[in-house]
Amino acid sequence: MKPTVAPASPAVDADPRDEALFHWPIVTEEDEAAVLGVLRSGTMSGNDISKKFEAEFGRWQNRVFALTHPNGTAALLAAFWACGVGAGDEIICPSMTYWASAQGALQLGATVNFADVEPDSLCLDPDDIEHRIGPRTKAIVVVHYCGHPCDMDRILPIARKHNLKVIEDNSHAVGSQYKGRKCGALGDVAAMSMMAGKGFAIGEGGMLVTDDRSIYERAVAFGVYERTGGASRYAHGADITDPELLRFRGQPIGAFKHRINQTASAMGRAQLKHFDARVEQMQLANRRFWSLLDDVAGLSPHHASWLTADCSLGTHYFARGFFDADAFGGTVRDFCAIVAEEGWAACTPGSNAPLHLHPVFHEADIFRQGRPTAVAFGQRDVRQGAGALPVSEAVADRTFAVPWFKHDWPDRIEKYAEAFRRAAERLRA
Repeated sequence: MKPTVAPASPAVDADPRDEALFHWPIVTEEDEAAVLGVLRSGTMSGNDISKKFEAEFGRWQNRVFALTHPNGTAALLAAFWACGVGAGDEIICPSMTYWASAQGALQLGATVNFADVEPDSLCLDPDDIEHRIGPRTKAIVVVHYCGHPCDMDRILPIARKHNLKVIEDNSHAVGSQYKGRKCGALGDVAAMSMMAGKGFAIGEGGMLVTDDRSIYERAVAFGVYERTGGASRYAHGADITDPELLRFRGQPIGAFKHRINQTASAMGRAQLKHFDARVEQMQLANRRFWSLLDDVAGLSPHHASWLTADCSLGTHYFARGFFDADAFGGTVRDFCAIVAEEGWAACTPGSNAPLHLHPVFHEADIFRQGRPTAVAFGQRDVRQGAGALPVSEAVADRTFAVPWFKHDWPDRIEKYAEAFRRAAERLRA
């Protein structure tokens, strides 16, 4: 691409309000008072506030059981084990996701059969699942990527046909809707991250939700030993009823301590009260941004054609747009560079790198057995190389970051949309 002439006056001007426009999470005196209350009482390692948070979040999520974790990675690992994933087993997971969606399987001695994603939703492709199912497949992991719901009406029947558990990685999609139902309330169990930068942010934390008491009790027994009835200052025995699990009370079966710090639980309770209203603001802002670019050929929002009116992308966390190289004389990297010249430097190309190409899923010997863990326990060799998942491997060339607005402020959103419009015009010229 020939160099373009930098604008004398970028589309996005300096405005002190932009700090609030993008700042997340929104922390008020209510959050501060909740966290300080825990600090002053010295109950950071307790569970009374966490159990209240679980009850409130479970009701909001429309799930019977909710269990806090220190992060989403821990919640996903617990979900894998609770669904029966063990040494020699397999899970199916999209390659286009964060590593925690899949890597916990290796820690349990299982392996990951990565599947491709749909080109428009960037979520697990229902047509790339069934042929991957083998005699030791235990679960399908669906990732509601960038807040976009997966096509659950096509995925769930496949899982039921083959008696597989469906684990939702809902880290991007707290607040998203699929045909009138909340993401995270669609599969057998859901796990999600609540770290500071996520759509539902409480500092650092995770949550597991399910309607299945067996899955819930196994997750408790795996890493929340203080709730199994053992001798502990914080012991609480009512969470476990399964006699097989009660045999191990007082010790975490997984040898993990999955207790959340109660400062995060306190903040979660405060955040939840205002979350729906804040989600609505982010959805209005995102729609406004894209409506201002509706006539710009070559740019389009991350939005599958099959989405119905009762679906939504929640907070629009990790918001992305699609770039059609055929409509321009340059690459998505060229486009992002021009957007930066127009005043928004955070327009980065691409998304997560496809996991099926990473050496950890091919070569890592986690248990020091002298062979890769992915094939160390008698499972099939389902490792895949370059070219195996073409959609996932091409995403970096056709996606870019868009502003994650936290408020629907028309005058500021118009400035950012103008930066993208100008960048498209300059690149095309």
